[in-house]
Amino acid sequence: MSFALDGPVLEGSLVRLEPLGHQHARDLAMAAEEDRSPYTFTWVPRSAEVGDYIDAQLERAATGRLAPYAQVARASGRAVGVTAFWDPRLWPGGERLCAVEVGFTWLAKSAQGTGLNTEAKLLLFGHAFEVWDVARVDLKTDARNGRSRAAIEKVGARFEGVLRSWSQSWAPGEDGRLRDSAIFSIIAEEWPQCRAMLAARLGLGATR
Repeated sequence: MSFALDGPVLEGSLVRLEPLGHQHARDLAMAAEEDRSPYTFTWVPRSAEVGDYIDAQLERAATGRLAPYAQVARASGRAVGVTAFWDPRLWPGGERLCAVEVGFTWLAKSAQGTGLNTEAKLLLFGHAFEVWDVARVDLKTDARNGRSRAAIEKVGARFEGVLRSWSQSWAPGEDGRLRDSAIFSIIAEEWPQCRAMLAARLGLGATR
């Protein structure tokens, strides 16, 4: 595949999405240990593992299939979580991007419910639809993760179904096992309404 994901800095009023690097390691080590209760089904490193976690994501980025970000809270200037563009798919017979996933997302407990996730999704979806001109954005999570499924639906994605034994499980004690994945999407025709909804939630008014 000749197309390679290359995520630029994306700037909002609450969050700045910066390409992930080791300069974010100290902040992310603190963020990951605030309260781990929300991470039952999510790949979130322990503080001592953050360096290896960043290395793993940068290795994926080198393949052109991942563009990882640190989520930096503008109020504090600290990285409080991560997210990524992932798994680009091209139009048949061409080099133009057709679809991309938004995933590998986690936030420190103190950053949850603050609007950071909403604005990050507005920035990521906006770049995918308005710069890359994709037909759809995918999101997925462990089918058992009710918290994550609710958060995905809250940012305007539509539930499409569950794919059984679809991807690696991150649940404790399930090393080497596969999980059922709940699949969600937003398609291009839905993006204007989704964008308006996210902007309204952030108090931004109409963005177009």
